[in-house]
Amino acid sequence: MRRAIKGGVAALFVALLAMPAMAQFKPIKPEQSPPMDSKESYIAWMKANRGESDKWLNARWDRFVHVVRNKDLWTDKTKRAFLLTPREVFAAGNPAVSQRGYEHAFLDMGFGVTMSGPHLQSRMTEVIDVKRGEKVLEIGTGSGTQAGYLSELTDKVYTIEIIAPLATRTRGIYDKAIAAGYEEFKGINTKQADGYYGWQEAAPFDKIIVTTGIDHIPPPLLQQLKPGGIMVIPVGPPGAQRVLKVIKQVAADGAVSVTREDIYGGKIVPFVPFTKLVDGEIKGTHNK
Repeated sequence: MRRAIKGGVAALFVALLAMPAMAQFKPIKPEQSPPMDSKESYIAWMKANRGESDKWLNARWDRFVHVVRNKDLWTDKTKRAFLLTPREVFAAGNPAVSQRGYEHAFLDMGFGVTMSGPHLQSRMTEVIDVKRGEKVLEIGTGSGTQAGYLSELTDKVYTIEIIAPLATRTRGIYDKAIAAGYEEFKGINTKQADGYYGWQEAAPFDKIIVTTGIDHIPPPLLQQLKPGGIMVIPVGPPGAQRVLKVIKQVAADGAVSVTREDIYGGKIVPFVPFTKLVDGEIKGTHNK
């Protein structure tokens, strides 16, 4: 969940300067996976293979247990992605919330943007069922966490952020993390642009994930989704969206149709509005 407002360049540099130096970590290969049977074995493996601290590993495991129990994660590949993704790195984008990355909450990341909670991100990631080598588009980079999860599943992640200073800050977080040993983030391609129109140069995509609420499926995104591809998107009136799994079908005669499934079984999820550029200004899609 995120909303867009104008952010000052000064705020960006203050945030970047306030970010602590990152320790050096060991790269983890795609074929490596941490134990999932107990906290003790997980932490021991992660310390030996990546070198992260007990503090964050404990917090990550504890939230992992809750997310699995709530059935927001159910496949081993996505459980692995959760257990390897350092939410603390992305929460550090705003020093005010840097210690809260594993809370079941939506965290203020500045620029009017929030970092979505781990339960929602986990379920949306599970639903699009990313396979190794698939090309995935995310609309709404925000803190960078969602693309971080995706990079543990494929090396072809494309993510768009409409707010220029936020896009710059998050790209900086990725680059800093890559230099520190999180080499999986090398598969994340970033772009500052209006996500409503997708990323035509990189299309088509196997999967698309949208992290803001909108009252319709943007036609450009549907066009850029491969036949048989999956999109997860919050659709509905302002503040009352349902998170839909959309599958694009193309018939032999070229006719396009979509199937829709509510991933929360009808539960309302109040996302903030999808934003787009109108006459050079960032506005909600409902501001006609």
